Amino acid sequence: MIDPMPDIKLRPVRREDLPLLHVDHTEDPVDSFGWTATNALERAYAADGLLAYDQGTLIIQDADGAAAGRVSWRPVPHGPNLPSRALSIGTRLRPAFRGRGLGTVGKRLVAAYLFETTTFERLQAETDVENVPAQRSLEKAGFTREGIARHAQFRGGAYHDLVVYSRLRGDS
Repeated sequence: MIDPMPDIKLRPVRREDLPLLHVDHTEDPVDSFGWTATNALERAYAADGLLAYDQGTLIIQDADGAAAGRVSWRPVPHGPNLPSRALSIGTRLRPAFRGRGLGTVGKRLVAAYLFETTTFERLQAETDVENVPAQRSLEKAGFTREGIARHAQFRGGAYHDLVVYSRLRGDS
């Protein structure tokens, strides 16, 4: 598949990006998972630069070099042994960069990166059942809709149903 936005890139997080990774829920109430330690992000960055084998964060950089958002991944167990783990990916764009296809490209790029640099067989992503733009983005990025995980996420003081998507190493 030819990338419709060849100038969009993923890059490691830099120290100066850290303020951009903080979510101000009063200005951008897309999600609210509760408070975290004010220095949690800085501690994680100091530990490994937000890049580990089974979890990490990369910056989505637009054609002008601006940090448009981030893509991240974390392990999800599907059994007791290591090969039964998948990586769950997520993207978050800064409000000014939404609606331009950058999230789709970011998802496609992180899938390629993770399949190239890890041995994980399965990537997955979950999004709120009401988040239709994210669902379309996942499908455009080559993910397959698998079903609904009922009351799987506690956010904003309530449980939410999530649509689960996957992409396997052999998927095109």
